[in-house]
Amino acid sequence: MKFSLRLFDFSQKINYKNEILAGLTVAMTMMPESLSFAILAGFPPLMGLYAAFIMGLTTSIFGGRPGLVSGGAGATVVVLIALMKSHGLEYVFAAVALAGVVQIFVGLFKLGKFIRLVPQPVMYGFVNGLAVIIFMAQLEQFKTVVNGHEAWLSGPPLMIMAALVALTIAIVIILPKFTKAVPPSLVAIIVVFALVFGFGIHTKTVRDIAAVSGGFPPFHIPAITFNMDTLQIIFPYALIMAGVGLTEGLLTLNLVDEMTATRGNSNRECIAQGSANILNGFFSGMGGCPMIAQTLVNLSAGARARLAGIIASLTILLIILFGAPVIEKLPMAALTGVMIMVAVSTFEWISFRIINKMPKQDVFVGILVALITVWLHNLALAVLIGVIISALVFAWESAKRIRARKYINEAGVKHYEIYGPLFFGSVMAFNEKFDIEADPEEVVIDFKDSRIADMSGIEALNKLTEKYRQAGKKLQLKHVSDDCVTLLKNAEGIIHVNILEDPSYRVVEK
Repeated sequence: MKFSLRLFDFSQKINYKNEILAGLTVAMTMMPESLSFAILAGFPPLMGLYAAFIMGLTTSIFGGRPGLVSGGAGATVVVLIALMKSHGLEYVFAAVALAGVVQIFVGLFKLGKFIRLVPQPVMYGFVNGLAVIIFMAQLEQFKTVVNGHEAWLSGPPLMIMAALVALTIAIVIILPKFTKAVPPSLVAIIVVFALVFGFGIHTKTVRDIAAVSGGFPPFHIPAITFNMDTLQIIFPYALIMAGVGLTEGLLTLNLVDEMTATRGNSNRECIAQGSANILNGFFSGMGGCPMIAQTLVNLSAGARARLAGIIASLTILLIILFGAPVIEKLPMAALTGVMIMVAVSTFEWISFRIINKMPKQDVFVGILVALITVWLHNLALAVLIGVIISALVFAWESAKRIRARKYINEAGVKHYEIYGPLFFGSVMAFNEKFDIEADPEEVVIDFKDSRIADMSGIEALNKLTEKYRQAGKKLQLKHVSDDCVTLLKNAEGIIHVNILEDPSYRVVEK
């Protein structure tokens, strides 16, 4: 058996300058976010950075597509807050590792393809809601702690913060008009850092969030009792975390596919993400998934290969080991400005331009998904609700499309030519097409332009056949497709219909 694992596409032309600069920019924007989410969940701050390093490096090398950036994402961390409060850190590590196992099984059984079932309105709602979340998260940087309570900045600190954020945004917007040789986000961070450091401006820095110095991620087996009671505790959290991570990851992968006009491997991404989370569980990381904001930063900086993600991960590790004193002095205003521009670029502005051209139900689904994403911060739930509503709308619209053309041929046989699918939603309309009492002795239902889709359709045919039999009349099915014939044969125990094997109806001549 021939087996090959192609980690890198050496036929791809790589712009090393873009990859390196993009990696550095991604590292700068990922660090404060990972630290913030770790602190939010009550984890040691370094857990966030360890997750950013482990997730980023593993998925960049083994993941389903180049350009995708993974790290300690808030979507997955939020799931673990309750477990942290109720059972402590060791159970969190175990849940993260178990979530990784679930994700690997999803990839091995090739279930990642089901992300294709997510309709475009749901994608619009997901992306727009996520853009709002990214933007709202940046407003937290305009707060400070006064006497143990959070309060908005005011006076000179607020003016300084706002001015530096505005400068960062201006650089990101204006610089590409003059040159695209370097990522504008990285230039903005460097310029604002130099300005603050050179003039001694007092403003909020990374150090104000948490210290980032430490050692290499230590190997650690979760100190828990391995029994069924423990499994019952951690499995629900692991399952939800795996689901949220895969949903956000595969939707991000689809988004990158659209932006780069290339195609990734969703199942391979599932396996890489699961492997990274297992490593997180045994190397003191808080786990994570692909991060849409950092991925967009990476792509906007010109990265298209795996190198940028590897550079970003190794940069975070080097900063943990050696560069903490410098990085801790980075002004949060610069990172906030970059993330605000990421939120602006993430938002699908085209959804406003085409809103009048979209069906009302699609507009409703998109808005609902966005609201749920923003309100609950539960991406998996938002997408699931969107898919369910879209499926119900589709079923309703399909049910209304079933119709029948009726005629009686020269032999006195009445034909019903059915158009549209016969399934649970269209059964009632299907039954209304037939006039059993007025029909002749022989009736043919022609499924040339229809198909029997489910058990409800089979049951409808069964009841219709029984009604014609009780009326002393004969019912036959014509032009039934092979898959429908198989479906009917599988239900032979409950249904007895006469299927015409010959596609043409022949009249017996006397």
